[in-house]
Amino acid sequence: MKTVKNLLSAPADLSSKDLPLREDIRLLGRILGDTLREQEGEATFELVERVRRAAVSFRKTQDARDGETLELMLNALSPSETLAVVRAFSYFSQLTNIAEDLHHNRRHRAHLKARSAPKDGSLQLALDRVEKAAIDQESLQRFLDSALISPVLTAHPTEVQRKSILDCQLIISSLLAVRDRMDLTPSDEEDNEHALRRFVLILWQTRMLRTAKLTVRDEIKNGLEFYRYTFLKEIPEIYAGLEKQLEGRFSKDIKVPSLLRVGSWIGGDRDGNPFVTHDVMRDAVRQHSALVFEHYLEETHILGTRLSLTDRLVDVSAALRALSDASPDTASSRADEPYRRALILVYSRLAATARALGHDIVHRRPLDEQAEPYANPQALIADLDVLIDSLYKHGAVYLARGRLANLRRAVEVFGFHLAPLDMRQHSAIIEQTVSELFSHGAGQTDYPQLGEAERRQVLLAALQADKILLADLDQYGDVAQSELRIMQAAAELHQSFGRAALPNHIISKTDAVSDMLEVALMLQQVGLLEESSRLHVNIIPLFETIEDLRGGARIMDELFSIPWYRKLLESRDNTQEVMLGYSDSNKDGGYLTANWELYKAEVELVQVFAKHGIELRLFHGRGGTVGRGGGPSYDAILAQPPGSVNGQIRITEQGEVISSKYSNPEIGRRNLETLIAATLEATLLDHPHDADGNPEFMRIMESLSLDAFAAYRKLVYETPGFTDYFFTATPIREIAELNIGSRPSSRKASDRIEDLRAIPWVFSWGLNRVMLPGWYGFGSAVQRFIEREGEAGLAQLRLMYQTWPFFRGLMSNMDMVLSKTDMGIASRYAHLVEDVELRERIFGEIEREWEATVETLFSVTGNTTLLQDNPTFARSLTTRTPYIDPLNHLQVSLLYRHRNGDNDEKVKRAIHLTINGIAAGLRNSG
Repeated sequence: MKTVKNLLSAPADLSSKDLPLREDIRLLGRILGDTLREQEGEATFELVERVRRAAVSFRKTQDARDGETLELMLNALSPSETLAVVRAFSYFSQLTNIAEDLHHNRRHRAHLKARSAPKDGSLQLALDRVEKAAIDQESLQRFLDSALISPVLTAHPTEVQRKSILDCQLIISSLLAVRDRMDLTPSDEEDNEHALRRFVLILWQTRMLRTAKLTVRDEIKNGLEFYRYTFLKEIPEIYAGLEKQLEGRFSKDIKVPSLLRVGSWIGGDRDGNPFVTHDVMRDAVRQHSALVFEHYLEETHILGTRLSLTDRLVDVSAALRALSDASPDTASSRADEPYRRALILVYSRLAATARALGHDIVHRRPLDEQAEPYANPQALIADLDVLIDSLYKHGAVYLARGRLANLRRAVEVFGFHLAPLDMRQHSAIIEQTVSELFSHGAGQTDYPQLGEAERRQVLLAALQADKILLADLDQYGDVAQSELRIMQAAAELHQSFGRAALPNHIISKTDAVSDMLEVALMLQQVGLLEESSRLHVNIIPLFETIEDLRGGARIMDELFSIPWYRKLLESRDNTQEVMLGYSDSNKDGGYLTANWELYKAEVELVQVFAKHGIELRLFHGRGGTVGRGGGPSYDAILAQPPGSVNGQIRITEQGEVISSKYSNPEIGRRNLETLIAATLEATLLDHPHDADGNPEFMRIMESLSLDAFAAYRKLVYETPGFTDYFFTATPIREIAELNIGSRPSSRKASDRIEDLRAIPWVFSWGLNRVMLPGWYGFGSAVQRFIEREGEAGLAQLRLMYQTWPFFRGLMSNMDMVLSKTDMGIASRYAHLVEDVELRERIFGEIEREWEATVETLFSVTGNTTLLQDNPTFARSLTTRTPYIDPLNHLQVSLLYRHRNGDNDEKVKRAIHLTINGIAAGLRNSG
């Protein structure tokens, strides 16, 4: 086992402001330790402690002898002991995360109470900067009117938490928050600790893993929980806070449209997921809608119980009186309470609307069978406005601006559909479907053999003829039938829930104009493209590989040169969305090249869109980890090329990152506010120190990218035996067995890395602590550059780091991912490869590149340790690693046993538990 220096900053003593974090971790650790003793016995507790101490010792010394001691200890564990140890460290890690999240909230509240200067990413600082830049109200209003900021939830196989576990964690978090925020008596504190012990015990006695594979419907339900946890309540509050700040700085005339909307792919993304059918998509939209009606009905009921104002004391408006008079409520006890009566009418009409849409909802009051359903959300908003206006007229401003205003805003944002659901499919499947449309509907059987130019001609002729080609679905093959039923379901859902319920269709692997026209033809067949020019669904290309990114601007230029398509865009506000794929481009070309090609693609797209006078909206397909485009959202948005944000941005939120960002309402609210703040600044403010477009910087990046690409491709796709090494030195096969997602881990049934989906590729490297997709190739590229250009070249790199947000963000994210790597632990995974020559050759290459990358990172930044500029994350990592490291060591031991014929079910279960625990500890592993 190799000795590798640990380059993470040594854990400093916690400052006084962080002492409450240590106390919370100690409290939760003591409770879990006591639970372990009570449930498993003193011997198991002592065993867990011995493993923890041995893992900590190995991390500190990185000495081979300490590693061997740890290895012998783990290999001696029985299957039952192993399970107990794995579960203990998994829960230590999860409880530490809870304490950390609470501490983030604690520090944020402390800053607010102290009236400290606002921080980057806050709405307050963004608006301070807008005000300082003398942006006039008219310009700001134009931004607000055109803005669209949309995080989009996606289901991917890295989210390992069960809902039962997550719910329990949220209760533990709320109990900790009570201890922090309330002045408890000794008796109260004792009761609180007893409650903590109850829920830690529930955690311990709850199955951590799923026994059945997740279905898409399960994923839909899990995604909806974040609306309950955070979005339904916090998004209206964000709007209220924004309105308040704007009124204070500008005037009450400024209007804030619903610019922030949380979208979803879950139930609409069928690329590589055969389980997303038309029935599943219908179910997704209906579940979304049912949830939002439950929220509206509950809020309306609460308002009805509280707005007990009597018309003997207040003069209500004529419009409010008319609503009250139309109420089905005839109770004499409420005859003088017009607001209550009006809200009973609203409740009745909401219930009738829910029934009309097929929802079966448990109600808080008897229903009026004669109530008229609302035709659309605007009709409901009109009734709520009557209540709000009347309250304003008799001076009840606080009532008009409270819960009632938040309900009105919720209806504006969520409508009757809750979340815009995107459809997505691979271009090859779409091509197959269109081929059958032509074959059965027009007798043209040669479409697959046509070249690109001929395909465009055929497609445009069919589109402009506005002819229905769709025949009896039984004539089509299974794939085409499925696609056409999806389209038919989309048209039906538009009729029932409005166009906002299904506004987008994304085309994976777009590499030609015909891919876009094919989707247009499919939409036309079901009435979602009317009269050849009115389009009801955005058609969105997704450029994901390096080659696709390089060709994206050319494709859009050719598309916009087609008069018919330009006419089509007029029905979509002259706006075209383009999605960029971070995961596949990274897997294809490595970290540095993927980021550079994404940046260049955005620059070229901005130029093409400006040439044609089209508004560009970029959709960033970012994952959680840096290897898939992750990193701080604020910095990422501000590092985009000039003109690429322009008030509109969509960003995917994936896997376990959704839980870490949005399960806690306070943290969720801050993350959403950060997206607004960054978009506001990127659009309205000049960044005088930006070096975007500097020819010398562009030349250097191109040079670095070429060398990084060559190094990455040489290792991953050209090194003999690399595939065998990867499948042995990572838990990739075991990940595929875990019930953590409905989507298969590979696009095809093969062991080719080309066919493996990017998510399990990155997840595997995260679990074995190499984190290769987040840094490999950078070190050798910089070394070669400095060899060619000497000290002057290094000086240029340092200048790029100091003045160019794109390059600084690239380095900062790499610093973060390198801090999570551990070559000592990685070397233990490498020993799973029995071929000594193969192991030493490939791991040696990885280790050399890692050392080169760390060395060059320090040379450019001037730092001497990782995370030197990010003490908060450094503290977080040093707090969590004592509980993550033992899980890695245990995982290696278990993989060795399992792969060498130990078929004990407890061993297999323990492997899956280590995957769960490491993912939870790293927090953005996939």
